[in-house]
Amino acid sequence: MQIAENAALVVVDVQKGFEEVDFWGPRNNPGADDNIAWLIDVWQGTGRPVVFVRHDSVLPESPLRPGYEGNGFKEYVERRRGKGAAGAELLVTKSVNSAFYGAPDLDAWLRARGIAQVVLAGIQTNMCVETTARMGGNLGYDVVVAFDATHTFDLEGPFGWRRSADEVAQASAVSLHGGGFARVVTAKEVVDAAGA
Repeated sequence: MQIAENAALVVVDVQKGFEEVDFWGPRNNPGADDNIAWLIDVWQGTGRPVVFVRHDSVLPESPLRPGYEGNGFKEYVERRRGKGAAGAELLVTKSVNSAFYGAPDLDAWLRARGIAQVVLAGIQTNMCVETTARMGGNLGYDVVVAFDATHTFDLEGPFGWRRSADEVAQASAVSLHGGGFARVVTAKEVVDAAGA
């Protein structure tokens, strides 16, 4: 695997509201936050572009709604914002799952800079990370998902089916990787390939 010199790291929805366990339920991968921070540090240290994505939920009960404390980025992300190379950082806000349907237009920003590869990290593996990965693949980007730099929560679906966060995350990874939308790898593999 190669990570391009101008590959963009897209940090999806790493917001305080996801720490509200009573709302979301059990999560997986407690090491995700350390891996997300590591990737941001590597990207900023090598001058590569970082896109911070924030979900502004339109649901009045959501911990991610604007005006509520949970809408803000987790402290370790907020502390890193603005530390990258000049012109190599973007804030995208959205109210749907895909970062490509946010403002400003992520696709336009990437194309204007000749960026063809995106590395995804963040929350939730099977929701906004997966949707952004699928859409990025459909738009022709070389999409890499740093799986252990993501996490999700237990989920109930149809027919009373309930899956643990690990099961949901694994199914997401299998769909993305096996379906050809993205390469699903570890944060270490990404860092090693980035030459950091």
